[in-house]
Amino acid sequence: MAPRKRPETQKTPEMVVRPKSKRSRSPRELEPEAKKLCAKGPGSSRRLDSGCLWAELASLQVPPLCSSIIRALHQQKLGKASWSSLQQGLQQSFLRSLASYRIFQKAAPFDRRATSLAWHPAHPSTLAVGSKGGDIMLWNFGVKDKPTFLKGIGAGGSITGLKFNPLNTDQFFTSSMEGTTRLQDFKGNTLRVFSSYDTCNFWFCSLDVSAKSRMVVTGDNVGHVILLNMDGKELWNLRMHKKKVTHVALNPCCDWFLATASVDQTVKIWDLRQVRGKSSFLYSLPHRHPVNAACFSPDGAQLLTTDQKSEIRVYSASQWDCPLNLIPHPHRHFQHLTPIKATWHPRYNLIVVGRYPDPNFKSCTPYELRTIDVFDGSSGKMMHQLYDPESSGIISVITFSFGARRKLGCGSERH
Repeated sequence: MAPRKRPETQKTPEMVVRPKSKRSRSPRELEPEAKKLCAKGPGSSRRLDSGCLWAELASLQVPPLCSSIIRALHQQKLGKASWSSLQQGLQQSFLRSLASYRIFQKAAPFDRRATSLAWHPAHPSTLAVGSKGGDIMLWNFGVKDKPTFLKGIGAGGSITGLKFNPLNTDQFFTSSMEGTTRLQDFKGNTLRVFSSYDTCNFWFCSLDVSAKSRMVVTGDNVGHVILLNMDGKELWNLRMHKKKVTHVALNPCCDWFLATASVDQTVKIWDLRQVRGKSSFLYSLPHRHPVNAACFSPDGAQLLTTDQKSEIRVYSASQWDCPLNLIPHPHRHFQHLTPIKATWHPRYNLIVVGRYPDPNFKSCTPYELRTIDVFDGSSGKMMHQLYDPESSGIISVITFSFGARRKLGCGSERH
C-alpha cells in the first residue's frame, strides 16, 4: 500500500534570491526585525537570538583578496599564476558577494509543499517548480505576466523529479508518485509516457536525462532503475537496490557513468555499457543512514551524497570508494518534509544545502537558524550562511541558475 499522506493546506513559498540593490537593507539594518522575532518568547517557532545571529554570520565572511580579479587574470595570462589559483580567486569573489543576497521575489501558488526545482536552460529568469500535489508552475519572475500553472491530481501526485528537455526547452520530463515518468509541455499535454505503473503500490522517485546520449533514467520505490532512450524504448529494467531509489544521476562529462542512491543505505556507481544485473556495479558506497541524493559535480570528477540524518560526503574520481570529505550537517529526515538534498554550485567547487537544526546534533546552538549553508567542496569548511528573516522556513530544495550566476532558487516550508 502507498503511504498515507497528511492533509496539507498551508501554501508553500518558493523564493528567488539575488543580490540586493542599493535600496535594499543590509543585515545590520535587519537586526531590529530579528530582535522583534526573538521577543515573541519561548513559544515561538521563529525565535532568534539576534546577537548570536549576526555574530555567527559575520564570522563566516570571506576575507578580501590581496589582489583584484583583473590583476589575477593578468597574472594568469602572463603565466605567473596557475589556473587553479585564478579559479580560487573567482570563487572567493563570489563568496564575498553572497553577503549581499536577499530575497528578491516570493510566490506561494501551491496548497502543498514544493518538491522539485529546475531553471530554464535558455531563460535565466524562468524557473519550473513541482509540488507535492502534482502541480507544476513555470514562473518567469522577470515579467509581470501570470505564471503558467498546470494543476496536478492532488494527494498522491507528488512531483519527485523535474528536468527540462535538453532537445526542446518548451518541454519537460517528470517522475511522480502518480506512477509515471513522462514528457510534457506547458500547455498541459502529455507527449510521451516513458514508464508507468497501473497500481498505487509502485511509483517513481527519481529522474535524470542526458542530451548527449539521448537517454532517460528513472528509479522507483522498490529499487528498480529503468533506462530508456528518448524515443521511449526501454533498454533495461533492473532491480539495482533493495529499497527505494531516491536519486539517479548521469555524469555530465561521461554520460555512460551513473550514480544511484537509495534508502538501503548505499550509493552505487555503474557503467551503463556493462550493466548485466544488480551485482554489476563498479562501486558500492555504504552509508550509516538512508541516502537522499548522489550528485556529480559539474566537471564530473566528484560525487556529493546527502544522507537522511547528519552527514554530507564528497567522493573523488581518484578513489570513488573512499570519501574525500565527511561533513557533519543537520538535515534529518521527516515524513512531511521534502527530503533535503545538497547540491553543487554550477561554476565553483562549492556545496549548497539547507539546514534543519537538530537539538541532538553535536554543534547545535540555542535558537539556531534555518539557513542555507555553503561549504568548500575541497576542504569541507563552512564558507557562508544565507539567511533572511522574511523567510525562516526549512529550505529543502535549492538550485543556482546556470545562466545567471547570481540567482538562487529555493523551495521552503514551515513546521
